[in-house]
Amino acid sequence: MYLLSLPLLLGTTLTLAQAKTDKLLTRLLEENPANFKTLLADPEKYRIQILYTQIDRDKNNKPSFKTYHYRVNAQEYFNPASTVKLPASLMALEKINTLKVPGLNKETTMLTDSAYQGQTKVLQDSTSATGFPSIAHYIKKILVTSDNDAYNRLYEFLGQEPLNEGLKAKGYKSIRLPIRLSRFLPIELDKYTNPVRFMQNGKVIYQQGMVKSSKDYKNPTPILLGKGNMTNDDKLVMEPRDFAFSNTFALEDQHLMLRALLFPESVPAQNRFNLTPDDYRFLYQYMSQLPRETAYPQYPEKEYPDAFVKYLLFGGPPRTERIPDHIRIFNKIGQSFGFLTDNAYVVDFKNNVEFLLTATVHVNEDGIYNDGKYEYDEIGFPFLRDLGQVVYDHELQRKRKHAPDLSRFRLVYDKTAQN
Repeated sequence: MYLLSLPLLLGTTLTLAQAKTDKLLTRLLEENPANFKTLLADPEKYRIQILYTQIDRDKNNKPSFKTYHYRVNAQEYFNPASTVKLPASLMALEKINTLKVPGLNKETTMLTDSAYQGQTKVLQDSTSATGFPSIAHYIKKILVTSDNDAYNRLYEFLGQEPLNEGLKAKGYKSIRLPIRLSRFLPIELDKYTNPVRFMQNGKVIYQQGMVKSSKDYKNPTPILLGKGNMTNDDKLVMEPRDFAFSNTFALEDQHLMLRALLFPESVPAQNRFNLTPDDYRFLYQYMSQLPRETAYPQYPEKEYPDAFVKYLLFGGPPRTERIPDHIRIFNKIGQSFGFLTDNAYVVDFKNNVEFLLTATVHVNEDGIYNDGKYEYDEIGFPFLRDLGQVVYDHELQRKRKHAPDLSRFRLVYDKTAQN
Protein backbone atom coordinates (compact mmCIF):
# COMPACT_ATOMS: atom_id res chain seq x y z
CA MET A 1 0.00 0.00 0.00
CA TYR A 2 2.73 2.45 0.99
CA LEU A 3 4.82 1.55 -2.05
CA LEU A 4 1.92 2.45 -4.31
CA SER A 5 0.98 5.62 -2.48
CA LEU A 6 4.43 7.19 -2.13
CA PRO A 7 5.06 7.96 -5.83
CA LEU A 8 1.57 9.42 -6.16
CA LEU A 9 2.14 11.58 -3.11
CA LEU A 10 5.54 12.72 -4.34
CA GLY A 11 4.08 13.48 -7.76
CA THR A 12 1.37 15.61 -6.18
CA THR A 13 3.92 17.47 -4.06
CA LEU A 14 6.13 18.22 -7.05
CA THR A 15 3.16 19.41 -9.09
CA LEU A 16 1.94 21.74 -6.37
CA ALA A 17 5.47 23.10 -5.89
CA GLN A 18 5.38 24.41 -9.46
CA ALA A 19 2.31 26.58 -8.85
CA LYS A 20 2.73 30.36 -9.07
CA THR A 21 1.07 32.50 -6.40
CA ASP A 22 1.42 36.26 -5.79
CA LYS A 23 0.55 38.11 -2.61
CA LEU A 24 -1.97 40.51 -4.16
CA LEU A 25 -4.48 37.89 -5.23
CA THR A 26 -4.06 35.99 -1.99
CA ARG A 27 -4.75 39.19 -0.04
CA LEU A 28 -7.83 40.09 -2.10
CA LEU A 29 -9.30 36.64 -1.45
CA GLU A 30 -8.40 36.56 2.24
CA GLU A 31 -9.89 40.01 2.82
CA ASN A 32 -13.28 38.63 1.80
CA PRO A 33 -13.77 35.57 4.02
CA ALA A 34 -17.56 35.64 3.66
CA ASN A 35 -17.14 34.84 -0.04
CA PHE A 36 -14.01 32.72 -0.13
CA LYS A 37 -13.44 31.12 3.29
CA THR A 38 -14.66 27.65 2.29
CA LEU A 39 -12.66 27.51 -0.91
CA LEU A 40 -9.52 29.00 0.59
CA ALA A 41 -9.59 26.32 3.28
CA ASP A 42 -8.87 23.76 0.57
CA PRO A 43 -7.92 25.40 -2.76
CA GLU A 44 -6.30 22.17 -3.94
CA LYS A 45 -9.64 20.35 -3.68
CA TYR A 46 -11.32 23.00 -5.82
CA ARG A 47 -8.34 23.19 -8.20
CA ILE A 48 -8.55 26.98 -8.21
CA GLN A 49 -6.28 28.88 -10.59
CA ILE A 50 -6.45 32.63 -11.23
CA LEU A 51 -4.60 35.11 -13.46
CA TYR A 52 -5.26 38.84 -13.07
CA THR A 53 -3.60 41.45 -15.28
CA GLN A 54 -3.62 45.16 -14.47
CA ILE A 55 -3.46 47.48 -17.47
CA ASP A 56 -1.96 50.97 -17.31
CA ARG A 57 -1.77 53.43 -20.17
CA ASP A 58 0.87 56.04 -20.94
CA LYS A 59 0.10 59.54 -22.24
CA ASN A 60 -0.22 58.10 -25.77
CA ASN A 61 -2.68 55.42 -24.55
CA LYS A 62 -0.12 52.65 -25.02
CA PRO A 63 -0.91 49.86 -22.53
CA SER A 64 1.49 48.14 -20.16
CA PHE A 65 0.62 44.97 -18.27
CA LYS A 66 1.33 43.52 -14.83
CA THR A 67 0.06 40.01 -14.10
CA TYR A 68 -0.66 38.35 -10.76
CA HIS A 69 -1.08 34.62 -10.15
CA TYR A 70 -2.94 32.39 -7.73
CA ARG A 71 -2.06 28.68 -7.82
CA VAL A 72 -1.31 28.85 -11.56
CA ASN A 73 0.11 25.50 -12.63
CA ALA A 74 0.03 24.08 -16.15
CA GLN A 75 0.54 20.60 -14.70
CA GLU A 76 -2.69 20.71 -12.67
CA TYR A 77 -5.31 19.56 -15.15
CA PHE A 78 -8.70 21.19 -15.59
CA ASN A 79 -11.14 20.43 -18.35
CA PRO A 80 -11.22 23.53 -20.59
CA ALA A 81 -14.68 22.69 -21.99
CA SER A 82 -15.93 25.48 -24.28
CA THR A 83 -12.89 27.72 -23.85
CA VAL A 84 -11.34 25.73 -26.72
CA LYS A 85 -13.86 27.35 -29.05
CA LEU A 86 -11.92 30.62 -29.06
CA PRO A 87 -8.71 29.18 -30.58
CA ALA A 88 -10.79 27.29 -33.14
CA SER A 89 -12.55 30.52 -34.11
CA LEU A 90 -9.26 32.38 -34.51
CA MET A 91 -7.70 29.58 -36.53
CA ALA A 92 -10.76 29.35 -38.80
CA LEU A 93 -10.55 33.06 -39.60
CA GLU A 94 -6.80 32.76 -40.16
CA LYS A 95 -7.30 29.84 -42.53
CA ILE A 96 -9.82 31.83 -44.60
CA ASN A 97 -7.34 34.71 -44.83
CA THR A 98 -4.42 32.44 -45.68
CA LEU A 99 -6.25 30.62 -48.49
CA LYS A 100 -6.72 33.89 -50.43
CA VAL A 101 -9.42 32.42 -52.66
CA PRO A 102 -11.31 35.09 -54.66
CA GLY A 103 -14.78 35.55 -53.16
CA LEU A 104 -14.02 33.43 -50.09
CA ASN A 105 -14.48 35.17 -46.75
CA LYS A 106 -15.99 34.45 -43.36
CA GLU A 107 -19.51 35.27 -44.62
CA THR A 108 -19.36 32.84 -47.57
CA THR A 109 -21.80 29.92 -47.39
CA MET A 110 -20.05 26.81 -46.03
CA LEU A 111 -21.68 23.42 -46.60
CA THR A 112 -20.46 20.42 -44.62
CA ASP A 113 -20.74 16.95 -46.11
CA SER A 114 -20.18 13.49 -44.61
CA ALA A 115 -17.77 10.83 -45.85
CA TYR A 116 -17.02 8.61 -42.87
CA GLN A 117 -18.56 6.89 -39.88
CA GLY A 118 -20.01 9.30 -37.32
CA GLN A 119 -19.98 12.32 -39.65
CA THR A 120 -23.08 14.47 -40.25
CA LYS A 121 -24.03 16.98 -42.92
CA VAL A 122 -25.01 20.64 -42.60
CA LEU A 123 -26.55 22.12 -45.74
CA GLN A 124 -28.67 24.92 -44.26
CA ASP A 125 -29.07 27.00 -41.12
CA SER A 126 -32.43 28.57 -40.40
CA THR A 127 -30.94 30.73 -37.61
CA SER A 128 -28.76 32.77 -39.98
CA ALA A 129 -29.85 35.79 -41.99
CA THR A 130 -29.20 33.96 -45.28
CA GLY A 131 -30.58 30.58 -44.22
CA PHE A 132 -27.16 29.00 -44.75
CA PRO A 133 -24.18 28.33 -42.51
CA SER A 134 -20.90 30.24 -42.69
CA ILE A 135 -17.72 30.60 -40.67
CA ALA A 136 -18.96 33.97 -39.40
CA HIS A 137 -22.32 32.59 -38.26
CA TYR A 138 -20.69 29.64 -36.50
CA ILE A 139 -18.33 31.98 -34.65
CA LYS A 140 -21.20 34.28 -33.71
CA LYS A 141 -23.09 31.34 -32.15
CA ILE A 142 -19.92 30.24 -30.36
CA LEU A 143 -19.22 33.64 -28.83
CA VAL A 144 -22.78 34.68 -27.93
CA THR A 145 -24.08 31.40 -26.46
CA SER A 146 -21.18 28.89 -26.75
CA ASP A 147 -22.82 26.60 -29.31
CA ASN A 148 -21.22 23.12 -29.41
CA ASP A 149 -22.20 22.13 -32.95
CA ALA A 150 -20.73 25.39 -34.27
CA TYR A 151 -17.38 24.45 -32.73
CA ASN A 152 -17.52 20.99 -34.30
CA ARG A 153 -18.05 22.53 -37.75
CA LEU A 154 -14.99 24.76 -37.35
CA TYR A 155 -13.03 21.75 -36.07
CA GLU A 156 -14.01 19.85 -39.23
CA PHE A 157 -13.11 22.76 -41.51
CA LEU A 158 -9.69 23.07 -39.88
CA GLY A 159 -8.84 19.37 -39.43
CA GLN A 160 -7.54 17.87 -36.20
CA GLU A 161 -3.84 17.95 -37.07
CA PRO A 162 -3.69 21.43 -38.70
CA LEU A 163 -5.62 22.87 -35.75
CA ASN A 164 -3.33 21.37 -33.12
CA GLU A 165 -0.05 21.91 -34.95
CA GLY A 166 -0.99 25.44 -35.96
CA LEU A 167 -1.65 26.45 -32.35
CA LYS A 168 1.55 24.83 -31.12
CA ALA A 169 3.50 26.71 -33.78
CA LYS A 170 2.08 29.92 -32.35
CA GLY A 171 3.56 29.10 -28.97
CA TYR A 172 0.45 27.74 -27.24
CA LYS A 173 2.24 24.59 -26.19
CA SER A 174 -0.34 23.31 -23.69
CA ILE A 175 -3.15 23.03 -26.23
CA ARG A 176 -4.27 19.54 -27.14
CA LEU A 177 -7.60 19.23 -29.00
CA PRO A 178 -8.27 15.59 -29.94
CA ILE A 179 -12.10 15.60 -29.92
CA ARG A 180 -15.29 17.20 -31.11
CA LEU A 181 -17.65 18.38 -28.36
CA SER A 182 -20.79 16.58 -27.17
CA ARG A 183 -20.57 13.92 -29.87
CA PHE A 184 -19.17 11.05 -27.74
CA LEU A 185 -17.59 9.37 -30.76
CA PRO A 186 -14.88 6.73 -30.44
CA ILE A 187 -11.64 8.71 -30.19
CA GLU A 188 -10.35 7.31 -33.49
CA LEU A 189 -13.27 8.86 -35.43
CA ASP A 190 -12.34 12.39 -34.38
CA LYS A 191 -9.18 12.04 -36.47
CA TYR A 192 -11.40 12.10 -39.58
CA THR A 193 -12.92 15.46 -40.46
CA ASN A 194 -15.69 16.13 -42.94
CA PRO A 195 -15.46 17.39 -46.51
CA VAL A 196 -16.61 21.01 -46.88
CA ARG A 197 -17.65 23.24 -49.77
CA PHE A 198 -17.84 27.02 -49.98
CA MET A 199 -20.55 28.33 -52.30
CA GLN A 200 -21.07 31.65 -54.06
CA ASN A 201 -24.02 32.25 -56.40
CA GLY A 202 -24.69 28.53 -56.57
CA LYS A 203 -21.12 27.64 -57.55
CA VAL A 204 -18.33 25.99 -55.56
CA ILE A 205 -15.46 28.44 -55.09
CA TYR A 206 -13.43 26.29 -52.71
CA GLN A 207 -13.68 22.75 -51.42
CA GLN A 208 -11.62 20.31 -49.38
CA GLY A 209 -12.05 16.60 -49.01
CA MET A 210 -12.11 14.52 -45.88
CA VAL A 211 -8.90 14.89 -43.86
CA LYS A 212 -7.36 12.34 -41.52
CA SER A 213 -4.90 13.31 -38.82
CA SER A 214 -1.64 11.39 -38.92
CA LYS A 215 -0.87 12.14 -35.27
CA ASP A 216 -2.21 10.96 -31.93
CA TYR A 217 -3.26 13.75 -29.57
CA LYS A 218 -4.02 11.61 -26.54
CA ASN A 219 -2.13 12.80 -23.45
CA PRO A 220 1.01 10.63 -23.14
CA THR A 221 0.20 9.74 -19.50
CA PRO A 222 -3.14 9.10 -17.74
CA ILE A 223 -4.94 12.05 -16.15
CA LEU A 224 -6.92 10.37 -13.39
CA LEU A 225 -9.47 12.37 -11.40
CA GLY A 226 -12.28 11.51 -9.01
CA LYS A 227 -13.32 8.12 -7.71
CA GLY A 228 -16.02 7.08 -10.18
CA ASN A 229 -17.43 7.66 -13.63
CA MET A 230 -20.84 7.20 -15.27
CA THR A 231 -20.56 5.59 -18.69
CA ASN A 232 -22.60 6.88 -21.62
CA ASP A 233 -25.09 4.05 -21.04
CA ASP A 234 -25.59 5.17 -17.39
CA LYS A 235 -23.46 2.54 -15.68
CA LEU A 236 -21.40 3.61 -12.67
CA VAL A 237 -17.80 2.43 -12.76
CA MET A 238 -16.03 2.99 -9.44
CA GLU A 239 -12.62 4.00 -10.71
CA PRO A 240 -11.12 7.41 -11.56
CA ARG A 241 -11.99 9.03 -14.86
CA ASP A 242 -9.07 9.32 -17.27
CA PHE A 243 -9.01 12.70 -19.02
CA ALA A 244 -6.09 11.69 -21.27
CA PHE A 245 -8.43 11.70 -24.30
CA SER A 246 -9.96 15.07 -23.34
CA ASN A 247 -9.01 18.57 -24.47
CA THR A 248 -6.29 20.55 -22.69
CA PHE A 249 -5.80 24.33 -22.63
CA ALA A 250 -3.74 25.66 -19.71
CA LEU A 251 -4.76 28.88 -17.99
CA GLU A 252 -1.64 30.84 -18.94
CA ASP A 253 -2.14 29.98 -22.61
CA GLN A 254 -5.78 31.09 -22.38
CA HIS A 255 -4.74 34.39 -20.80
CA LEU A 256 -2.02 34.93 -23.41
CA MET A 257 -4.38 34.18 -26.28
CA LEU A 258 -6.95 36.69 -25.03
CA ARG A 259 -4.25 39.35 -24.78
CA ALA A 260 -3.00 38.44 -28.26
CA LEU A 261 -6.52 39.00 -29.58
CA LEU A 262 -7.28 42.24 -27.72
CA PHE A 263 -3.78 43.77 -27.67
CA PRO A 264 -1.90 42.00 -30.49
CA GLU A 265 0.90 44.56 -30.55
CA SER A 266 1.73 43.71 -26.91
CA VAL A 267 2.69 40.07 -27.51
CA PRO A 268 5.46 38.47 -29.61
CA ALA A 269 4.61 38.09 -33.30
CA GLN A 270 4.65 34.30 -32.91
CA ASN A 271 1.62 34.40 -30.59
CA ARG A 272 -0.55 36.50 -32.92
CA PHE A 273 -3.11 35.42 -35.50
CA ASN A 274 -3.41 36.43 -39.15
CA LEU A 275 -6.57 38.51 -38.82
CA THR A 276 -7.91 41.50 -40.72
CA PRO A 277 -9.11 44.72 -39.05
CA ASP A 278 -12.67 43.58 -39.81
CA ASP A 279 -11.97 40.22 -38.16
CA TYR A 280 -10.89 41.97 -34.98
CA ARG A 281 -13.99 44.18 -34.98
CA PHE A 282 -16.19 41.15 -35.62
CA LEU A 283 -14.62 39.16 -32.77
CA TYR A 284 -14.79 42.06 -30.31
CA GLN A 285 -18.45 42.58 -31.12
CA TYR A 286 -19.62 39.03 -30.57
CA MET A 287 -17.32 38.31 -27.62
CA SER A 288 -19.06 41.16 -25.78
CA GLN A 289 -22.54 41.05 -27.31
CA LEU A 290 -25.37 39.76 -25.13
CA PRO A 291 -27.94 37.22 -26.34
CA ARG A 292 -30.81 39.75 -26.08
CA GLU A 293 -28.88 42.08 -28.42
CA THR A 294 -28.49 39.44 -31.11
CA ALA A 295 -30.72 39.36 -34.18
CA TYR A 296 -29.50 36.11 -35.79
CA PRO A 297 -30.11 33.83 -34.02
CA GLN A 298 -32.76 35.37 -31.79
CA TYR A 299 -32.32 34.32 -28.16
CA PRO A 300 -35.24 34.68 -25.70
CA GLU A 301 -33.96 36.59 -22.68
CA LYS A 302 -35.72 34.25 -20.24
CA GLU A 303 -33.69 31.31 -21.55
CA TYR A 304 -30.53 33.31 -22.29
CA PRO A 305 -30.02 35.99 -19.62
CA ASP A 306 -27.13 38.44 -19.83
CA ALA A 307 -24.96 36.23 -17.60
CA PHE A 308 -25.57 33.10 -19.68
CA VAL A 309 -21.91 33.12 -20.74
CA LYS A 310 -20.63 35.93 -18.49
CA TYR A 311 -19.59 34.23 -15.25
CA LEU A 312 -17.25 36.81 -13.73
CA LEU A 313 -19.08 39.64 -11.88
CA PHE A 314 -22.57 38.44 -12.86
CA GLY A 315 -22.55 34.63 -12.94
CA GLY A 316 -23.97 33.77 -9.52
CA PRO A 317 -27.53 32.41 -9.24
CA PRO A 318 -30.18 33.35 -10.15
CA ARG A 319 -28.15 34.92 -13.01
CA THR A 320 -31.10 37.05 -14.14
CA GLU A 321 -29.54 40.48 -13.53
CA ARG A 322 -29.06 42.68 -16.57
CA ILE A 323 -25.46 43.80 -17.06
CA PRO A 324 -25.21 47.62 -16.91
CA ASP A 325 -24.74 49.32 -20.27
CA HIS A 326 -21.41 50.88 -19.26
CA ILE A 327 -19.81 47.47 -18.58
CA ARG A 328 -18.72 45.12 -21.35
CA ILE A 329 -17.10 41.72 -20.91
CA PHE A 330 -15.08 40.30 -23.81
CA ASN A 331 -14.68 36.66 -22.88
CA LYS A 332 -14.98 32.94 -23.47
CA ILE A 333 -16.27 30.54 -20.82
CA GLY A 334 -16.16 26.80 -20.27
CA GLN A 335 -18.43 24.50 -18.23
CA SER A 336 -18.02 20.72 -18.11
CA PHE A 337 -17.44 17.85 -15.65
CA GLY A 338 -17.69 20.24 -12.69
CA PHE A 339 -15.08 22.62 -14.11
CA LEU A 340 -16.02 26.28 -14.60
CA THR A 341 -13.63 28.61 -16.42
CA ASP A 342 -13.89 32.21 -17.61
CA ASN A 343 -11.26 34.05 -19.66
CA ALA A 344 -12.25 37.70 -19.75
CA TYR A 345 -11.34 41.30 -20.51
CA VAL A 346 -13.61 43.57 -18.46
CA VAL A 347 -14.25 47.19 -19.46
CA ASP A 348 -16.15 49.86 -17.54
CA PHE A 349 -16.56 52.86 -19.84
CA LYS A 350 -18.09 55.08 -17.14
CA ASN A 351 -15.28 54.62 -14.61
CA ASN A 352 -12.42 54.11 -17.10
CA VAL A 353 -11.59 50.66 -15.78
CA GLU A 354 -10.10 47.76 -17.73
CA PHE A 355 -8.47 44.49 -16.67
CA LEU A 356 -7.88 40.90 -17.72
CA LEU A 357 -9.09 38.12 -15.43
CA THR A 358 -8.91 34.38 -16.11
CA ALA A 359 -9.98 31.78 -13.55
CA THR A 360 -11.01 28.17 -13.18
CA VAL A 361 -12.65 26.23 -10.33
CA HIS A 362 -13.72 22.61 -9.93
CA VAL A 363 -16.90 21.55 -8.08
CA ASN A 364 -17.62 17.83 -7.84
CA GLU A 365 -18.29 16.94 -4.21
CA ASP A 366 -19.19 13.28 -4.77
CA GLY A 367 -16.13 12.62 -6.96
CA ILE A 368 -18.29 11.00 -9.66
CA TYR A 369 -17.95 12.28 -13.21
CA ASN A 370 -20.59 12.33 -15.92
CA ASP A 371 -23.46 11.98 -13.44
CA GLY A 372 -24.70 15.57 -13.91
CA LYS A 373 -24.27 16.29 -10.19
CA TYR A 374 -21.96 19.24 -9.84
CA GLU A 375 -22.14 22.17 -7.40
CA TYR A 376 -22.20 24.88 -10.05
CA ASP A 377 -24.94 27.01 -8.46
CA GLU A 378 -23.90 26.35 -4.86
CA ILE A 379 -20.13 26.93 -5.20
CA GLY A 380 -18.84 27.45 -8.76
CA PHE A 381 -20.88 30.35 -10.14
CA PRO A 382 -20.84 32.30 -6.84
CA PHE A 383 -17.06 31.94 -6.67
CA LEU A 384 -16.52 33.38 -10.16
CA ARG A 385 -19.09 36.14 -9.60
CA ASP A 386 -17.50 37.16 -6.29
CA LEU A 387 -13.96 36.91 -7.67
CA GLY A 388 -14.87 39.22 -10.53
CA GLN A 389 -16.51 41.66 -8.14
CA VAL A 390 -13.54 41.74 -5.76
CA VAL A 391 -11.08 42.41 -8.58
CA TYR A 392 -13.43 44.99 -10.12
CA ASP A 393 -13.75 46.81 -6.77
CA HIS A 394 -9.97 46.80 -6.46
CA GLU A 395 -9.69 48.29 -9.95
CA LEU A 396 -12.19 51.05 -9.09
CA GLN A 397 -9.88 52.16 -6.24
CA ARG A 398 -6.59 51.67 -8.08
CA LYS A 399 -4.81 54.91 -9.04
CA ARG A 400 -3.92 55.46 -12.69
CA LYS A 401 -1.63 58.17 -13.99
CA HIS A 402 -3.50 58.34 -17.29
CA ALA A 403 -7.16 57.56 -17.94
CA PRO A 404 -7.49 54.98 -20.71
CA ASP A 405 -9.07 55.80 -24.05
CA LEU A 406 -11.35 52.76 -24.49
CA SER A 407 -13.12 53.94 -27.65
CA ARG A 408 -11.71 51.00 -29.64
CA PHE A 409 -13.96 48.72 -27.62
CA ARG A 410 -17.16 50.78 -27.93
CA LEU A 411 -19.19 48.83 -30.46
CA VAL A 412 -22.58 48.81 -32.14
CA TYR A 413 -24.57 45.65 -31.48
CA ASP A 414 -27.03 43.86 -33.76
CA LYS A 415 -30.34 45.05 -32.33
CA THR A 416 -28.92 48.47 -31.50
CA ALA A 417 -28.14 48.90 -35.19
CA GLN A 418 -31.69 47.92 -36.15
CA ASN A 419 -33.38 50.49 -33.91
